[in-house]
Amino acid sequence: MQDSFLHKGKRKQLIAYLRGAGISDEKVLTAMNEVPRHLFIESIFEDFAYEDRAFPIAAQQTISHPSTVAEQTELLALKEGEKVLEIGTGCGYQTAVLVAMKTLVFTVERQKDLFDFSRKKLSELHLKPRFQSFGDGFAGLPTFAPFDKILVTCGAEELPVELLKQLRIGGKMVIPLGAQDQQVLYRFTKISATEIEKEAFGIYKFVPMLNNTQ
Repeated sequence: MQDSFLHKGKRKQLIAYLRGAGISDEKVLTAMNEVPRHLFIESIFEDFAYEDRAFPIAAQQTISHPSTVAEQTELLALKEGEKVLEIGTGCGYQTAVLVAMKTLVFTVERQKDLFDFSRKKLSELHLKPRFQSFGDGFAGLPTFAPFDKILVTCGAEELPVELLKQLRIGGKMVIPLGAQDQQVLYRFTKISATEIEKEAFGIYKFVPMLNNTQ
């Protein structure tokens, strides 16, 4: 697949839709306008890639709705050059958006098929994260901590304390929490070593966050 004028036109329509839906961070919208989402999904879904829909990808996972990607990214309040830990690389689309925003992305994926696919795809698009790991997302990447921002793209039943430890003071973590059938999207801001601010942003459905690797 190529990134044609038709694809670019559909992306502009998607960005207009996201702006109308309340996404106001122009840096997020610009990055999503740059990243060709259709290249991260199966070719049979190509015609629908720029609709606000989720699609199945390898390892029984999904690529999130563009609106979900946009909201999670906006909640991080990213600045250029910040260190971002992403838990759940998936097909690499969210990773690509973070890289396009000129952040230093450290990303972890537990599914080997997705790790291999995303690494190849991101390299082809010249949107390489700073570090890409096949590993357990619950463990994070303590070697590279602390991080300015942490984004978890899968739903955990309980807050992963180890990830909070890897967040710098003043940093933010966006994560869906709750039972597997539905989760609440939260943003945690680390005020001090012992104080965390918690904000809720509605109900979503994410694939579950699991231990170890597969």
